[in-house]
Amino acid sequence: MKFEDVIIRPFEASDTVKLSDIWLEASLLAHPFIGESRLMDQRALIEKQYLPSAETWVATLDGEPAGFISLLDTFIGGLFVSPCRQGHGIGRNLVSHALRLKGELSLEAYTENVQAMGFYRAIGFQELSRRSTDDEGYSFENARLRLVG
Repeated sequence: MKFEDVIIRPFEASDTVKLSDIWLEASLLAHPFIGESRLMDQRALIEKQYLPSAETWVATLDGEPAGFISLLDTFIGGLFVSPCRQGHGIGRNLVSHALRLKGELSLEAYTENVQAMGFYRAIGFQELSRRSTDDEGYSFENARLRLVG
């Protein structure tokens, strides 16, 4: 697979289940500290609230979704790549696409997700701050990061 083999297109309602699958598979690997039960509860929110309300872009390979990025203006609400497709430039391609559209990007990431933190730093995100709890008040440290194009 080459960088140019990835096609990025807007989200379609018919993508919901596949993107939810990608989100769950990637989240189980990247966020085991959250717990499978809580992730399963969050999956319904992904399908019914987050994907439909965000500006979501889908990375495809051979017409099949391989990853996605969901934007709330310039904030990355989610960036997920199918675990079997990670490490091949899909995430980088999605961030590049979003940066071209928005000019700057910000996000929050769990600091325990070492792979994601390393990825974001490698592509130029700068850490702005940290907080000791997540959005639901659980004691999982989050880092706020920013990238300017």
